[in-house]
Amino acid sequence: MKPALFDYVMARTVPEAVEALSNAENAKVLAGGQSLILEMHLKRASTPHVVVDINRITSLGRVEVDDGVLRVGALVRHRAFEDPHAVPGPLGELFARTVVNIAHPPIRNRGTMAGSFGWAHPASEWCGLAVALDADVELAGADSTREVAARDFFKGPHETVRQPQEMITAVRWPLLSDDTGVGFVEHRRTHFCFAQVAVGATLNVRGGVIQQAKIGLVNCADRPLRAHAAEASLNGAEVGPMVDGYRVPPDHPFARAGRVAAEEDAAPIAEPYADIEYRKHAIATVVTRTLCQAAADQQTRAEAQQGDSA
Repeated sequence: MKPALFDYVMARTVPEAVEALSNAENAKVLAGGQSLILEMHLKRASTPHVVVDINRITSLGRVEVDDGVLRVGALVRHRAFEDPHAVPGPLGELFARTVVNIAHPPIRNRGTMAGSFGWAHPASEWCGLAVALDADVELAGADSTREVAARDFFKGPHETVRQPQEMITAVRWPLLSDDTGVGFVEHRRTHFCFAQVAVGATLNVRGGVIQQAKIGLVNCADRPLRAHAAEASLNGAEVGPMVDGYRVPPDHPFARAGRVAAEEDAAPIAEPYADIEYRKHAIATVVTRTLCQAAADQQTRAEAQQGDSA
């Protein structure tokens, strides 16, 4: 089906884009367009009166680091993070492990990180990671700019606190300390499906004891979640010997955290191919495997630091 008629604006500055959004009754921002264009064609699920193309705003295509914060502009494509060295420290490794799960290479070549936040799909990998890591979303409006914590940005499927006259200009991520272990694991029914569940996690371990854990849940509710109860169950726990993520004893702290995340943090919704019980089982399993991956990464980093200081 062809999209409904719409006006097209090619903005060359952020103020010009915001002005176009402010003057339209129903406007959408076009960056990568990997979701928007599909929705405009498919049964006309989206019918904007105006499409504001921001691809000529070169300032939005930058990745910058300042004072321990990574700022990702609204035009930075997913593919920019496939190289773990594109971002300093463990955050670069976490981004690289995450981005390969996003759709397919042609989509990663055009789609943008900020676009994922604007679309706010419950299965968005970036959004779940942002909630876990206390990222912020930059918004520009007609009269002012503001930052919204990722945990407060999402209201439900495709719903955010962004106002119609505002646009996302960047996402700000706190960098991770060099001794942070990172993990990201995703489970989907087929390679072509959205994630049934995905989990991103970071671990800070000292003397074999977990000092801090952060866990982000993807497609485990109607919006991205942080698994606060599961994190609390891990604080002060002993990691013990490394375990295979597929053979974790039920009394291991990671297995326990997986069960807590499924029962106390998540609010899964039944799907045609996955009832509530199956989804809870999947959440518990993926959380456990992600924590095992993060612990192994943390140990590798610790050993590398010891080798460098020897």
